[in-house]
Amino acid sequence: MNPISVFVDGREGTTGLQIDERLSKRSDVRLIDIDEGKRKDPAARKACIHAADIVFFCLPDDAARESVALADGSRARILDASTAHRTHPAWVYGLPELNRDQRARIADATRVAVPGCHATGFVLASAPLVQQGVINPSTPLAATSITGFSGGGKKLIARYENPQAARNNLSAPQPYALGLRHKHAPEMQHWSGLAQPPVFLPVVSCYFQGMLVSVPLALSLLARKMTARDLAKFYADFYAGYECIRVVPYGDETFFDEGFLDPTGCNGTNRADFFVTGHDDQALVTVRIDNLGKGASGAAIQCINILCGLPELTSLTV
Repeated sequence: MNPISVFVDGREGTTGLQIDERLSKRSDVRLIDIDEGKRKDPAARKACIHAADIVFFCLPDDAARESVALADGSRARILDASTAHRTHPAWVYGLPELNRDQRARIADATRVAVPGCHATGFVLASAPLVQQGVINPSTPLAATSITGFSGGGKKLIARYENPQAARNNLSAPQPYALGLRHKHAPEMQHWSGLAQPPVFLPVVSCYFQGMLVSVPLALSLLARKMTARDLAKFYADFYAGYECIRVVPYGDETFFDEGFLDPTGCNGTNRADFFVTGHDDQALVTVRIDNLGKGASGAAIQCINILCGLPELTSLTV
């Protein structure tokens, strides 16, 4: 079998570098290089795209849209890590765990939109509730996501790694997108099946990577009577057979350190951990992922494996 030819357009960014690093270790992949001085040259990029079997776009939204045009007429199957196409009807959403048919849709796709990190956690928590009629699509939901600063890209990484960071109050958590128009909100609403976007509060904190996405639920708003314990079993049943999902049994304190939950516990993996806590009246559904793994480059690698008919976890750790 000939190696799969892959071009990473925009591999200088955080996600692109991680995808490039992961693929460079594989014998079944041949990475197509572009001259450093021509990485923004449309003609050079077009030549690389047309020589590839698989192309990753790790670019700002507008640049990703421009690159789609460069791919016209090529045989390349495209994976876009930007937000540009995540709700586009012609693109397949690259979350294999979305439902029982999504993996097959990805396998047959020529255009795949890699999910955002915050959206991955929220959709994994909320989509099953809507799909199975546990909540009505009109139910208002909220979410809080705590993330390491690597999710902000090179500029934010440099800000936090600056020796002056502590003096600039960056040692404390920093809520952001307080205008409630975070760029992940459209896909969070669309792929969860909700009638309105969640009230979403992202928080960046002074550590490099790891993410906790939490969705609080007033159980009286559910369409069927359930306790927090029931919800934990519901998720365990829904995600049974998905290798990248681990639902922690209700009441299992093994993963907590004196009541505290470590947001870095999935780092280096492509796993999503589910924790359902609470009681008979209220529940908190928390999804833990590596924002650079299942929330970015790991998800992209999972998709390329599916696209190419390879074992889904090739070069991934769960």
